[in-house]
Formats: sequence, C-alpha cells, structure tokens
Amino acid sequence: MITLSVNIDHIATIRNAREGREPDPVIAATMAEMAGASAIVCHLREDRRHINDRDVYRLREFIQSKLNLEMAANDEIIAIALDVVPDLITLVPEKREELTTEGGLDVESNFSRIKEVCDKMHNKGIKVSLFVEPDERQLTAAKNAGADIVELHTGTYANARTAEKFKFELNRIISAAAFAYNADLKVAAGHGLNYQNTHHICFIHEIDELSIGHSIISRASLVGLDRAVREMIDLINNATLHRNIDI
Repeated sequence: MITLSVNIDHIATIRNAREGREPDPVIAATMAEMAGASAIVCHLREDRRHINDRDVYRLREFIQSKLNLEMAANDEIIAIALDVVPDLITLVPEKREELTTEGGLDVESNFSRIKEVCDKMHNKGIKVSLFVEPDERQLTAAKNAGADIVELHTGTYANARTAEKFKFELNRIISAAAFAYNADLKVAAGHGLNYQNTHHICFIHEIDELSIGHSIISRASLVGLDRAVREMIDLINNATLHRNIDI
C-alpha cells in the first residue's frame, strides 16, 4: 500500500499571519498521525516563512511516526538537520522569491555538493531523499550521489490543463518511477497532488509514498484536519487496491 506523508508547513503559514502561537504545527502533526499519516513533512526554509527552528525541534520531540525535514543544501540548515537528526531529509531547490518549490533539484549540475550532503547525513544515520524531475539523467545522478529515496516532482503533471499534456506528464512519471525502482531507489512522489489528481499516481506500482500538504490543509480549513487526512488516505487506499486497472 502507498503511505501518506502530510506536510504541515501551511499550519505555520496561518500562525505566522498574526505572528502568534495558533494554530500549532506540532498539534497539527499529532492530529495527522492519529488520523493515519505515516510521516510528517516540514520545510525549514532559509527565510523561515512558515516553519521555524523551534517547530523542527518540537516536532522531533513529539511526533511518533517519521519526521521528514525538507531543506535546501544550505550550511545553516544542514547544521540544524545534523543536530535535530530527523528520520530523513529531502533536499529541494529553494529561491526566496518563489511562492512554493517550482521544480526538481538539479542533481546533475550540483553533484559534488549534493553528494557531500548525502555523506554527512548518512554519517548521522539520516536517510536522504532528493526531490527531482521525472528524468532519467537526474535519477541516475541521484543514485550516484548516494540518495536512498527519490521524490518525483508531480507539479507539472498536477498543473496540466489539457488531456494531451496530462497524459504526457503522467507517462513521464510512470517511466521515471520504473527507472528509479530498477536502480534500487525507493520512490515517492509529491507536489500539487490533491483530491482530484492523486488517484492516477496511486496506480503506479513502484511508488510507495506520497507527500501532500497544501490540498490537505486547504480541505482541513473546511472539514477539519482529521477528516481531511482520513479522506486522502481512503482515496489512496482505494486507488491502490484497484491499480491493476489500465490507466
């Protein structure tokens, strides 16, 4: 079965809008776990626009499942990760002016730096995931750099506005997932996935984890976090049970 990792960044976004203490990302993470999430994801950005350092330390202390720290290959954030020791990190590209992560990490062009970060994390017993485009060259570079996991960027797929583009991007993900699996990489997927487009991704046999945040938090604003997480898990489970159907 495919497992669900819930990104709680936007709980912190709401909190920070009033520079207060509510809602608490740690409480949200605990609620997501109780609803069935297998992991909690948070992104400690250089600009600290949502999750802050204290959140990360508190999440490490309180969550009972798995902590996945998204981060750029930034020296300050690397030092924090090595101190916190999450279960895994996910290296992502990061630009100050972006609203959200805009694409996959260019592992091929930044190979030495990324391999250095992988080695440092592995020395502390931290697994490494690389957030990459569904591209064989990037997947090969990720494997050679020492990644344990690749998270395939599904944003272009999620934003497809025509049936032709949708099918093209879905097929890219299908091919990349098979390529990564055959390279002995664990395969995850995420970015832009919601209650309408996730089920197609669940039909891909090589993918065993989805990382979803914005759509779940958006849904939670209307129906509550517990129900939003459970609805996504039900969607994933139902699609996974029927993924032998031709997509």
